[in-house]
Amino acid sequence: MNRKTTPADLFLGILALLLISVSFYQTWMGLQQIFGPASFVIALVLSLLLLFLCWMLRNAKLEGKPTGSLVWIYIFIASFCFIANFNALYTRFMKTDIYTDELRDINKNFTSLENDVESKLSYKYNKATTQNIEIKKKQLMEQIKDPGNKGIGSRAQLLIKDIEKLTGQKVDLLTPVGDDYEDLSERMGKQIDNIISDLSPEERTLKTDLNNAAFKWNKNIQDLLLLSKKEKDGLSQGLIDESLSDYNKLGSRAQTILGNDKIHFEPIVSKTQQVGKIGFAFEHAIKNFGMYQFVVLAGCILLDFVIVIIILLVTDSGNYNGNNNRSVFNNKRSGKTIIPNNH
Repeated sequence: MNRKTTPADLFLGILALLLISVSFYQTWMGLQQIFGPASFVIALVLSLLLLFLCWMLRNAKLEGKPTGSLVWIYIFIASFCFIANFNALYTRFMKTDIYTDELRDINKNFTSLENDVESKLSYKYNKATTQNIEIKKKQLMEQIKDPGNKGIGSRAQLLIKDIEKLTGQKVDLLTPVGDDYEDLSERMGKQIDNIISDLSPEERTLKTDLNNAAFKWNKNIQDLLLLSKKEKDGLSQGLIDESLSDYNKLGSRAQTILGNDKIHFEPIVSKTQQVGKIGFAFEHAIKNFGMYQFVVLAGCILLDFVIVIIILLVTDSGNYNGNNNRSVFNNKRSGKTIIPNNH
């Protein structure tokens, strides 16, 4: 028996088409990590099946037929879309934050390694004095390279006097070779290192290389974090890989030079290499669950499951074949009116 198309049919059809179309695109994006180019076809098939099941569910509800099996089939198929959608949306909205967290952790790791190595080196002075000299030395090295006042100017000379008071030794005022103030800064730093430490040549080189690397990557990372979201997403992985490679080399050198009894180093692997993979998205969301993760989760549920709930709620049950069961939006009281027979 034919049934006329109603405004409710049109509304539900358009709503299902819109939601599942968005779900199709996100499923396509989310499955690329696993299936590559074939993800388009897989996402299309899954989305068409969901649309077909929506149509079957509404017809079954109108005809008063059981809908339980159809709902379970829909949930089973939609679950694949949900997983892919979550991966695509989470990666899109959280990628920048994931990269930013990783870059900041790298900065912390360099600082931690630098402090760990310096604490294991032999110095002529107590820890507090050595730390003060180190601070003054780094300030001096930066001052010498300052574009606005290069060389050993008045500010640099004040820092040198502070260092001489702390060490009790004379610091020689070196001169630049040509206009190479980077080299002058390095030579002044090495001179102060020689004054305060009883280090072997390998230990001195390690300390210098570690200080330079920590400064270099801290600056590069801070500069990158000031860029736009698009630029950060495009450049972060390369910077992460390069800085971690430098970090692991320096850490291994430190363990070789100082010995296993003084320092224990474990190489670090980039976690962000897994960005875009389904397992990483769910693992990161669980470990860092908060408002953003909740919003992405709610959005994926909305895309894949809300249309079925709406169809089941608004569709008149049994209306097609004359039954009296109604939807929650059309449920009216009915019954017999008893009219007393007055004589």
